[in-house]
Amino acid sequence: MLTDQLMLTVAIAVARWFELAGIVVVVLGTLLAIGQFALRYAGLLSLAEGMGADLVGAFRKTLGRSILTGLELLVAADIIRTVAVEPTLTNVLILALIVLIRTFLSLSLEVEIEGKWPWRQGVREK
Repeated sequence: MLTDQLMLTVAIAVARWFELAGIVVVVLGTLLAIGQFALRYAGLLSLAEGMGADLVGAFRKTLGRSILTGLELLVAADIIRTVAVEPTLTNVLILALIVLIRTFLSLSLEVEIEGKWPWRQGVREK
């Protein structure tokens, strides 16, 4: 049977693992983006079709996607910590502010990567 203390310990551990996963995703994504950039610059790796010769654009797209994924994992860790560990009004308000800031960052990165708002993905440009 799960005691309250055991559930709290598990929730804290899970939140930490999500934080670690978010950090690892950002670091590995950055290293991957740098590695791909170097290989493309040296001519050892070709750009994906439709990217032309935009080395910097390909780098930014890979880096931006890794940051987005890392941010999502960090938000998940914050939610777990707030809801399961310390669900006080102050912590919920802090979580709301953190999620708002990270959502703004995510939207900004998405626009930077794709060049259009996420809700405009299916709309054809004229």
